[in-house]
Amino acid sequence: VQLQASGGGLVQAGASLRLSCAASRRTTSNNGMGWFRQAPGKERAFVSAISWRGTNTYYAESVKGRFTISRDNAKNTVYLQMNNLKPDDTAVYYCAAARGAAAAVSSSEYAYWGQGTQVTVSS
Repeated sequence: VQLQASGGGLVQAGASLRLSCAASRRTTSNNGMGWFRQAPGKERAFVSAISWRGTNTYYAESVKGRFTISRDNAKNTVYLQMNNLKPDDTAVYYCAAARGAAAAVSSSEYAYWGQGTQVTVSS
């Protein structure tokens, strides 16, 4: 499975971006999917996850109420809508496909990773 993340960019604080993660094949329709991010000098951190049916979602406390994860299994694509962006959201964002169908918080639960897309939020 190959994952291609896109949609990053340079925006001002308060702006919105929508990240997309396209999978190379339909396998991911049976997998939980997640977004992680890594800021300069920091470890990769969980952002959000969604189960394969889309019925369960999880968010990091820092993004609750601002980010929304969704998926379109017919298009093999997962989205991360990011609103009211803050400078602290600046990071490389990675999408990942979990080993199972559940929405997973731990990076160890993910088997496939995309290449990352840069999000930079200026103050």
